[in-house]
Amino acid sequence: MKASRRARLRQRHYGRMHKAGGLNLVSLMDIFTILVFFLMVNSSDVKVMQNTADVPLPTSTAEKDAVENLTVQISGRSILVQGREVARLDGIEASDTHIAGLSEELAYRRGRWAEVPDQGLEVTIMAGKETDYRLLRKIMQTCVDEDFRQVRLAVEAEVRNG
Repeated sequence: MKASRRARLRQRHYGRMHKAGGLNLVSLMDIFTILVFFLMVNSSDVKVMQNTADVPLPTSTAEKDAVENLTVQISGRSILVQGREVARLDGIEASDTHIAGLSEELAYRRGRWAEVPDQGLEVTIMAGKETDYRLLRKIMQTCVDEDFRQVRLAVEAEVRNG
């Protein structure tokens, strides 16, 4: 038996209105893409130097933000470059003008640069308040000898109220 035109219209209308809803993935992907780019752009502004509890830094009223670059850290009885131990303080003698393990690591890091700028490469030294100045001077001299002439000393920012 043939359905009337009105019955077919009702059946088509009923079928159209009682389908499962669809999800528009294009809009959803656009939103997530925008969110990813937003998070990537805003996360690059944070400049936090990795500090460990065993290196109490001196306080300072620094005007500029910290710059991320190669970090030499004096921690306990060892010298670390980017968290990797390169020399022990026990093996450093008073007459040495440079530190062999540190010099080798800095030479390796310098070798990864295509060209060293005229002003030299950048390095940040993290040393505690109690670090002997003669040791600090040897570390700085080793850095300068290996073309890391832009030496910065890490300090903890002093908080000012008002």
